[in-house]
Amino acid sequence: MPRTNTAPTKTNLLKMRDELKFAELGYELLDQKRNILVIELLTMVDQTVEHQARIEEGLAKAYRTLEEAVLSMGKLGVKNLASAVNIKTDIQLRTRKVMGVTLPIVNTDFKERAPYYSPMGTSFWIDSALVEFKNVLRIMGKLAELKISVVRLANEVKKTIRKVNALEKIAIPELKDTVSYIQNRLEETERDMFTLMKMIKERLDKKGRSSA
Repeated sequence: MPRTNTAPTKTNLLKMRDELKFAELGYELLDQKRNILVIELLTMVDQTVEHQARIEEGLAKAYRTLEEAVLSMGKLGVKNLASAVNIKTDIQLRTRKVMGVTLPIVNTDFKERAPYYSPMGTSFWIDSALVEFKNVLRIMGKLAELKISVVRLANEVKKTIRKVNALEKIAIPELKDTVSYIQNRLEETERDMFTLMKMIKERLDKKGRSSA
């Protein structure tokens, strides 16, 4: 519905037209933002599913490798070696922005003080198990990054869609109706003024002829 409380003046007509142009530009920009965010979100959802599968596969492989180490050295031997492992996990957190949305970047690395156990009398399966579990931890860090990013992007998509809908279905139609309302009222006023001026001219002409 038009803003009928807006005075139908040329100044207000120009003002409403400017507001309409601004709203239409805002709609275009928000629509582009929505599309970019949706593409980014879908890409990250696919990556999340992929990393989840990689973690499940990696954990299965890591535990199989650990089982081989236990079969080779025995539970006690593996337990004794486990207490000698000295690996520090280094998790670095950074951020990046996608259309104004802050997304995390997680890098997982390991600092080792090797050799933390003697290679004598140990099975190569121990080394393989360590490698596999470290790979899984790296993927877990990436998965955490993706899951947080998906949540943040999804929230931003929802907010952007609400803004786009508000402009498309409420603000822009209302502004168009208001511009049309003011324009019609101004045209009506101009017609009334033209009719009035015509009547005045006819009366003056008639009065002039009478006095002649």
